[in-house]
Amino acid sequence: MAVPTVSSKSQSSTVGLFSLPVIVAALGYFVDIYDLLLFGIVRVPSLKDLGLASDQISSVGATILNWQMGGLLLGGILWGVLGDKRGRLSVLFGSIITYSIANIACGFIKHITFMDPITYYALMRFIAGIGLAGELGAGITLVSEVLPKEKRAIGTSLVAGIGLFGAVVAYFTVKLFDWQLAFFVGGGLGFGLLLLRVGVVESGMFKDVSDQKHVSRGDFLSFFTNWDRLKRYLKCIGIGLPTWFVIGILATFSNEFGKALGIGEEIQPGLAIMWCYVGLAVGDLASGFISQALASRKKAVTLLMIVSLLFGLIYLYTGIKSAAALYGLCLAMGFGIGYWAMFVTIGAEQFGTNLRATAATTVPNMVRGMVILMTSLYGDLKPSLGVIDAGAVVGLIAFALGFYSILTIPETHGKDLNYLEE
Repeated sequence: MAVPTVSSKSQSSTVGLFSLPVIVAALGYFVDIYDLLLFGIVRVPSLKDLGLASDQISSVGATILNWQMGGLLLGGILWGVLGDKRGRLSVLFGSIITYSIANIACGFIKHITFMDPITYYALMRFIAGIGLAGELGAGITLVSEVLPKEKRAIGTSLVAGIGLFGAVVAYFTVKLFDWQLAFFVGGGLGFGLLLLRVGVVESGMFKDVSDQKHVSRGDFLSFFTNWDRLKRYLKCIGIGLPTWFVIGILATFSNEFGKALGIGEEIQPGLAIMWCYVGLAVGDLASGFISQALASRKKAVTLLMIVSLLFGLIYLYTGIKSAAALYGLCLAMGFGIGYWAMFVTIGAEQFGTNLRATAATTVPNMVRGMVILMTSLYGDLKPSLGVIDAGAVVGLIAFALGFYSILTIPETHGKDLNYLEE
């Protein structure tokens, strides 16, 4: 049950699209994406450098990726609860310190002697995952609450659209230097961003709620104690599944799909991921304007999801024969899954102020955590179905759940966010 808060005058009436909270949230997501995607980009060269044979790189790389995603799953709950209990800014500061330290530690992998370097690599990616889990949800929650509802979709799209170019910078950092330095750069960017955050103010909505001592805040288990709330929560997760199918399967394992398709040129997963994120950034920037034009979050997401599905089918089943075509399709699929910011915004808008950060932070990280199941299912199906059909089965499940969720979840365009979950 939703009830209005006893609110002071909201700061949202005076906050613009290019205000400090929006700019800092965008730069924060830029660093977040740089660090989040960095392992996918350096997976092959870093594991080769550590002495792994070609047949080990796929399985060991998937294991390390799963550890990172497991950290995101755990961190999503940790930071989400903290964001509603202690404030949005506490998450923005705490998460960036955590993942910056972990990324710097990853740069020293080749010099580790006190334990197995691969185990150390997985552990550091797990810790980095915990830290990375807090960035987007807290940023989107803060921006959603400080901007007026007329600007909310465009503001959150700007955050994600600018932030997603972090993947491009990550790729070129690895290309121009090496994978170890790329980890050091990620850590340095994080600590630089920390200084920018000093001037950011807390959300007025959170301050209003925090003054009401009787209000329960950040209760993660409350998502599971009310059937209507649980349905909304699960549907929020379902909407995001196609995004990480494209990133976590089709782009990350694009070298395997390239071989299965008979492409002679060696496919670089890092380049596939980069092009996917270029498309995603453009799609995210566009999604806010599409949502405003259609006056609907649901129609905007459905439209982009259809685009992603169509290009995914072309990727798998039209027999592409060149690396350029594969990278081009990664760009197109990336545009289709460019509803990522809209998806997180929907998660924030579905719940009251006392659970908003918990929802907005846990939902995207639950989706990221589902990559563990996707990669496991993909790996289990490959021996019997082959690479192409194994990927298609995983995609069928992800898109079926995605379409069902977006078509049945309540519309939130123009919704007043100044209320509580009871």
